Amino acid sequence: MTSSLETSRRGPVTLLRLSRAAKRNALNPEMIAGIETFFGCPPEGTRAIVLHADGNHFCASLDLSTITGTTPAAGIHHSRAWHRAFEQIEHGQVPVIVVLHGAVIGGGLELAAAAHIRVAERSAYYALPEGMHGIFVVGGGSVRIPRLIGTARMMDMMLTGRTYGADEGAPLGFSQYVVANGDGLAKGIELSSEFRGHSEFRGHHA
Repeated sequence: MTSSLETSRRGPVTLLRLSRAAKRNALNPEMIAGIETFFGCPPEGTRAIVLHADGNHFCASLDLSTITGTTPAAGIHHSRAWHRAFEQIEHGQVPVIVVLHGAVIGGGLELAAAAHIRVAERSAYYALPEGMHGIFVVGGGSVRIPRLIGTARMMDMMLTGRTYGADEGAPLGFSQYVVANGDGLAKGIELSSEFRGHSEFRGHHA
């Protein structure tokens, strides 16, 4: 784990917090490695995981300073690391609820799309600005995000920089729940208390 990721417990619910608020929780290689490790082997007794974030934003994509001047080979390695990490979320041992607020853009939206339930506070907004930087989604978002919102809508976001707010985005598939600002974590924990056991989740998830 890394100092940019913090864990805590609420009984059988484990909370994982993105804790890089000064960088709007932009994802760097250390955070991606920590996410892969954590979701690959959750703490013993975990029935559900709630992923949330410190500061004013959930996640403002990847940290572009970590890819400046990289070679094609390094870019492939970077993309594979994101794929491995997000696959551990989607296909892991327990259900994952993600709580969204502020910026949920680029890699942040890819991260959110890997979770099983998305709770958005009204401050949340969604965008895919990678196209403006000559970058394509690198963490499996080209598969997961269209499943949620449709291919045409994702193409529009990539090509035009279109942004959706929480209330507008919910009926389109960005989230299943919208709550007042500050209420997202409590809602995520409340929902996790309704989950069934591991074996039933893994059986339906296989």
